[in-house]
Amino acid sequence: MRLSDLSPIRRGALAATLLLCAPLALAAPATAAAPAAPPTVEEERLTGAVPQEILRRSGFDDVAPAFTTALARTRTCAQAEQVATAEGRRLWRRAVDRAQGRGPAGGDLSRDDDRPLYWARLGMTRALHTWQPSFTLTERTRQRLLATVERTSRGQDSVDLPAGSAVKRVLITGFDPFQLDADPRRSNPSGAAALALDGTTIDTAAGPARVETVVFPVRWADFADGTVERTLLPSFRPGPHRVDLFTTISQGRPGRFDVERTNGAWRGGYPDNVRDSRTETVPVPRGIPTVTPQPQWTTTSLPYATLTTATTGPFPVHDNTSVTEIPAGGTEEVDRPDGPTPGSTARAGGGGDYLSNEIAYRATLLRDAVHLPVPGGHLHTPVLSAPSPGTVTDPDFVRERLTITNQVREILKVAVGTLHQP
Repeated sequence: MRLSDLSPIRRGALAATLLLCAPLALAAPATAAAPAAPPTVEEERLTGAVPQEILRRSGFDDVAPAFTTALARTRTCAQAEQVATAEGRRLWRRAVDRAQGRGPAGGDLSRDDDRPLYWARLGMTRALHTWQPSFTLTERTRQRLLATVERTSRGQDSVDLPAGSAVKRVLITGFDPFQLDADPRRSNPSGAAALALDGTTIDTAAGPARVETVVFPVRWADFADGTVERTLLPSFRPGPHRVDLFTTISQGRPGRFDVERTNGAWRGGYPDNVRDSRTETVPVPRGIPTVTPQPQWTTTSLPYATLTTATTGPFPVHDNTSVTEIPAGGTEEVDRPDGPTPGSTARAGGGGDYLSNEIAYRATLLRDAVHLPVPGGHLHTPVLSAPSPGTVTDPDFVRERLTITNQVREILKVAVGTLHQP
């Protein structure tokens, strides 16, 4: 195949890989070993009994060893990039297939569980951090390989929305488990919903709707680097594969769903999964379409009035209009139950001041920047209760997670159904 036969995207990816690899052949002898990097905070948790049990009882304990073996067989960074891409995609597809009942269960852990994907991915990234190949590996290259595993194992490079008017196109996002220092058994129902719904078709009043999903990390730095915008932008731009509806999803408040009406441009500093803390205005990455000057607030375009009155499941769905602001000309924070006042400075959106609010802000800011005329916003799920003490799972834990996922599906069905209305 000639280079000219490749698509522009594939040519760009190939060129980037060649540019990255070319200097390495001259940088040092082929036998030079790169120094290993220390594991991250997230990776250090892998040695705990709970992550190991989750991996063993799902059959995902073979992911990191297989990846390590594949890496050991590589002789160039181009080969390593191919392995990182293939194995990352394989992990995502395996997690989706398991959640949707395809292939072997691999163990007695419930198929709908999102945690095997999370812990298996960390096994792969830890293998990359500690890998000492026989060829020269710069830190830049190692970081590129890590980014490849992150992107591919989260479904971020495999969004496949169909063209044509016969089907509506829906994109949703979920999150990794978090607050794992307090309880490493935690699951995130938004991530579980993403695995259960990826690539599925929902029948709605507006016709069939194809759902594609991605999952994001709970890390401030990744968001500042633009992972959300880079992932969503191809589906937000005009063209035959543009979304008809999108929603970011995260775990929120006990016993209820919330459609967050307003999102704020503020990071409140709560520690993330690597114990990093950021207190600042939400940074907009360079090179990404945006609105200038940067707004303090963005607003949902999801059909909240319909969603809060429709019967979608056992949990009530609320239209949450509360925010926290510093009023124009003021210096003190004020809680506002009915949304922000003119000229105010954001301190918390309806979804708070953590990454739930931030992903909603980023997605809707990008929507506005590219003039995307579709419903979009943020949905908070109920909090998933912890399993019984001394266990990593139990029937009530599984039942509640499945109930949340099923209601997410029904909420999407109602939301898409409004698209047939004038």
